[in-house]
Amino acid sequence: MKKQALNPYLPSWEYVPDGEPYVFGDRVYVYGSHDFYNGYVFCMGDYVGWSAPVDDLGNWRYEGIIYEKTADPLNKDGKMCLYAPDVTVGPDGRYYLYYVLDKVSVVSVAVSDSPAGPFSFYGYVKDKEGIRLGERPLDEPQFDPGVLTEQGKTYLYTGFCGKGDKSRSGSFVCVLGEDMLTMEEEPVCVVPGCEYSAGTSFENHAFFEASSIRKIGSKYYFIYSSEVMHELCYATSDSPTKDFVYGGVIVSNCDLHIDTYKPADRPMAYGANNHGSIVQIKEQWFIFYHRHTNGNWYSRQGCAEPIEVLADGSIPQVEITSCGLNGGPLVGQGEYPAYLACHLFTDEPSMYVGGDAFPKVMQDGRDGDEETGYVGNIQNSATLGFKYFDMKNVTGIRVTTRGYADGVIEVRLRWDGEILAEIPIHYTNVWETYETKVSIPDGISALYLTFRGEGNGAVKSFELLV
Repeated sequence: MKKQALNPYLPSWEYVPDGEPYVFGDRVYVYGSHDFYNGYVFCMGDYVGWSAPVDDLGNWRYEGIIYEKTADPLNKDGKMCLYAPDVTVGPDGRYYLYYVLDKVSVVSVAVSDSPAGPFSFYGYVKDKEGIRLGERPLDEPQFDPGVLTEQGKTYLYTGFCGKGDKSRSGSFVCVLGEDMLTMEEEPVCVVPGCEYSAGTSFENHAFFEASSIRKIGSKYYFIYSSEVMHELCYATSDSPTKDFVYGGVIVSNCDLHIDTYKPADRPMAYGANNHGSIVQIKEQWFIFYHRHTNGNWYSRQGCAEPIEVLADGSIPQVEITSCGLNGGPLVGQGEYPAYLACHLFTDEPSMYVGGDAFPKVMQDGRDGDEETGYVGNIQNSATLGFKYFDMKNVTGIRVTTRGYADGVIEVRLRWDGEILAEIPIHYTNVWETYETKVSIPDGISALYLTFRGEGNGAVKSFELLV
């Protein structure tokens, strides 16, 4: 039986950011790094695999550990983290995984006969003399590989450009031969970093990290995280190695720039770095990206939204939602977990994650415990926003909360809309459910829940009653 597809699309206790989505056969596979809940740095885990049927995007299957960080000969003691990977199919039909460890500047490669792994270490990207890319005098440090293979050649994009660092130029591409390791063409810079973007189409949205490459028709799409970090941008070219022109923002994990339901400069969630790419699943294109949980940078979760590739090749920016892969709004009845909130904010807007006063997605237990997430640190004015629901005959709403918070939860259909109902909540050390009558007009709409009162609580779920 098909399930509704939710955002984040994986279970609430799984933290796989930097998602690179691909369709292999009749399944979509996502390759990403692996954060921990309560992690203290990025990418602490082994690579894990997840996949879903292309016609049932709410039904994700765990493929297990697909590559252990100790499999790399440079990391036998496991002291280095596996940063964001990418995967491509080689001329031999095998699946090649490209990645960079966190303390070295070379690109490692693993290989598998199956898209679900497991992968085995294969080698390092090198030049024709056997010297590894990233260790030669003129090489810039390697980071966040993105790969595309066609006609026996693999295009490998890498780079990282922090503000103020003129030693980093941008994202570079080199061309690998059929062995998937040896460079046939030397690296060239295709998209500039912020120190070198003045006067180009990339100014103010220059390359930061997260190189990713796709092809639509005859046009190449370079997807990347810009200098402002929370947005995924794209650039296009008729060549994979030159002449990329900035296209625009595809998604922001704080919904900045969107002006359809709010001012363009108002953030609606707590953003930070971003990484992902686009994929066509059946007839629909999607952008995969990640959000931040636990009030920090190190427990990120994968999300996705449908996008439109227009006739002129442009991709308009899309909103962040709670129903990304669902193909439409969620059913406007029944119980939904609070961790599906795509919007989290207070009366004091903040673009970036962090801060003692901000609501945050949390879970009980330790990393790996299959505990359903909730939204904690609910203090006065904390707002949870959910998009979208197909409301029909809704006559009431329940919320389940706990913690030392006393006040009311206001119910709205817009972040700045009229209050349709108030649900009193009270101090409790266990989950308690409260309900009130509310009349919600039929149709597709969002739902916003705002706490007004004293103390600090948590919201586990809400239920739309018909």
